[in-house]
Amino acid sequence: MKIQRSFKWLLPAIVMLFSTTAYAQQIDLGVRGGISIPNLTAGGSEENPLNKGYSSRQGPDFGIFGEYHISKLFSIEAMISYSSQGGKKDGFQAFPPTPEQKAQLPPGTTYLYADFKSEAKLNYLMVPILAKFGWNLGPTSPLRLYVDAGPFFGFLVGAKQIVRGTSLLYMDEGRTQQLPVPAQKLDNDVDIKDQLNTFNFGVSGNVGLAYLFGRNQVFVEGGGNYGFLNIQKGSANGKNQTGAATASIGYAYRIRK
Repeated sequence: MKIQRSFKWLLPAIVMLFSTTAYAQQIDLGVRGGISIPNLTAGGSEENPLNKGYSSRQGPDFGIFGEYHISKLFSIEAMISYSSQGGKKDGFQAFPPTPEQKAQLPPGTTYLYADFKSEAKLNYLMVPILAKFGWNLGPTSPLRLYVDAGPFFGFLVGAKQIVRGTSLLYMDEGRTQQLPVPAQKLDNDVDIKDQLNTFNFGVSGNVGLAYLFGRNQVFVEGGGNYGFLNIQKGSANGKNQTGAATASIGYAYRIRK
């Protein structure tokens, strides 16, 4: 009985393996580009005034990919892409005082508050490996619908905190303790790459529609990605995770048919 049960599952697997042999040499190479709409998610118990309150920003998202077809329905896609991550704040928010400011503040003062714009621009080189399922929309239709999903590995290539604004300074979020100084110009560009982990790992996925003609295809797709790891090295600025919605157009050419 055990042998029969095993054979019942083994036979479909063998049939599937041989049925995909004809497609194993089909390989597409392509390029894609579009926009990334990322945000930063504050991490639970590590939430503090510095890492919460982010909203989405916009940036470029583009890359090259190879797609290895295993069957009419299934393929594996590997990609190298440049992805914008991060987030922005606009309004009354916390910031860490400078050493000069801290020397003049009461002991234990951790944050100051002001009204300004702040944007965290994080740029990653991402390597997603996606399982892809696709269906032609009819026997002779040139349109093909597909979905894909899988893990990505991210490598930080640049990170900046950009601050713009002029504001009065306060010691509390309720604006009840104003510092006795004139409004301060807060403009500053800070490279924060050394404060962040250089590696990230997460999941990404897309839904798309392709138009096929000969060995060529053009496509539009929308999707997103989400990182599982905290991006900060320490906990002074809280903990954040990255994530983004993406929209792209692209072109692919079948080098083996």
